[in-house]
Amino acid sequence: MDEQLHSLPRRLIELRIEHADLDALVDRMVEQPPVDELALQRLKKRRLALRDMIARLEASIAPDDLA
Repeated sequence: MDEQLHSLPRRLIELRIEHADLDALVDRMVEQPPVDELALQRLKKRRLALRDMIARLEASIAPDDLA
C-alpha cells in the first residue's frame, strides 16, 4: 500500500492537480485588481516549475517510441 502512495503515476496526478489549482488562482488574481505583481510572478514561476516536473515525469513513465 505504501508503494502506491509514492508511485510515479500518483505523483503525476498530484502535480497536475496542483498545476490546475495554480492556473485557477492566477486567473482569479489577474481578474481582481489590485494585482500583487510579486505574488503573481511567484505563482507563475511555481506553475512553470510544476509544468516542467510534469513533463519530466511523463517522459520517464512513457516508453520511448524512438528507441
